[in-house]
Amino acid sequence: SGDARALVRRVRERGGTVVAAGGCFDLLHAGHVQLLQAARRAGDCLVVCVNSDASVRRRKGGGRPVVPAEDRVRVLLALDCVDAVAVFDEDTPERLLDDLRPDIWAKGGDYALTDLPETALVESWGGQVVLLPYLDGRSSTRLAERAAGRPGAPTRR
Repeated sequence: SGDARALVRRVRERGGTVVAAGGCFDLLHAGHVQLLQAARRAGDCLVVCVNSDASVRRRKGGGRPVVPAEDRVRVLLALDCVDAVAVFDEDTPERLLDDLRPDIWAKGGDYALTDLPETALVESWGGQVVLLPYLDGRSSTRLAERAAGRPGAPTRR
């Protein structure tokens, strides 16, 4: 997260708006890309906070992540809308957020503001949490289940 910190400092020195978004980003899909593009449009830089492999395993179970953190970071950095990526080991990104102090914390619309533990933290330094619409039906968990050939995993046409 050294690069992320340096980027945040540069953007702040220019009076810019720092946006952060977070997640596992295991099996990156169109819903993720749409979220990240919308998040980037909300400010002058986008820092993506990514769960480490151990964090994903604790949150999603033993078969995850499908894609290791190093590769998830490389794929995210290849997107034009992503300016920096920082990996965190905890289950939630509060410690990293407290370090970066983004002006905007962007989450996919499958959350409610009151359900997000990080809302109070982000608001404590005057930041705001923004819920962005998700593409219906896109899910890394469902993709992983389908790839594993699990019955009942919905398919998209």
